[in-house]
Amino acid sequence: MKTVKIISIGLGILIIAMVLLNGINILQAGSKKPDGRTMAQIIGVDPRAATYDDVEKLSRKDKVQLFYAANTPDFKALNGEYEARLLSGGVLGSSSALFTHHVFPTGLLTLNTRWVGKAFRGDNKDTGQGYNIFLENNSDGSTSTLRIRPMKTSMGVSKLGKDGKISFLVDYGADNSGTIHSMRDEIRQINENLFIGAGYMGLGGGPINPAPFALIGPPKPWVGPDL
Repeated sequence: MKTVKIISIGLGILIIAMVLLNGINILQAGSKKPDGRTMAQIIGVDPRAATYDDVEKLSRKDKVQLFYAANTPDFKALNGEYEARLLSGGVLGSSSALFTHHVFPTGLLTLNTRWVGKAFRGDNKDTGQGYNIFLENNSDGSTSTLRIRPMKTSMGVSKLGKDGKISFLVDYGADNSGTIHSMRDEIRQINENLFIGAGYMGLGGGPINPAPFALIGPPKPWVGPDL
């Protein structure tokens, strides 16, 4: 009984700690409303020439504001395989990276995997499909490319912020189970080859607790998900 009590107390402390950390992470994302700044004012450079490094140097709050200020992409603008990189920031930034690289691929802990891309293809005027791309380090020293975690895509009003703008939406619900079932992404465009996105899922609080990322082009041709 004593062991059970100790375990229960430990789990309770862990749950309280996670709730507190999620709360801090949400606060660090700042207001859910745009503060009126343009992309140029937030990044400090001409958005047409902006790079991943220009976005990465921003605070978590400014990265979220950049998402609000960014443009709604044309649905057909996202087509093919894009390089993907996480954007750091927030008290849960490191744990978010751990999840994305080493849990997101299979739902189990895979320390030999790394998230490196997303792919998109439109099936209709404003709906389509996609998948995520991971690199897997094999025991013989070689590297394999995994095209897994399929998703559905569409256009719709953002749930991330109260700006009323349209985002490119990514929905994992139809093709994935477990914690990934509730995962959603929203994507907006900074320039021709740079997009800013934010992912969220129910376990972390949903759209009030976004995890920003970037997509970098030019894209490579669509290959298709692994069978």
